[in-house]
Amino acid sequence: MSKVIRVRYENGVLKPLEPLEFEEGKELVIRIIDVEERRRVLRKYKGILGPVDSRLHEEALEEAEHL
Repeated sequence: MSKVIRVRYENGVLKPLEPLEFEEGKELVIRIIDVEERRRVLRKYKGILGPVDSRLHEEALEEAEHL
């Protein structure tokens, strides 16, 4: 099963913000995405390849928060 979840980094540990349904001891690969960095990049490059619908840009920013 593959899943995208949000975590919080506290005291050197990544803590899931929702329950996980993996068996104990299961080895997983984690991809870390800094939400603030992703939002900054989306804002910085908005429209660089041409006009961008503001609604679509806002949706991309919201999606960045919920990954």
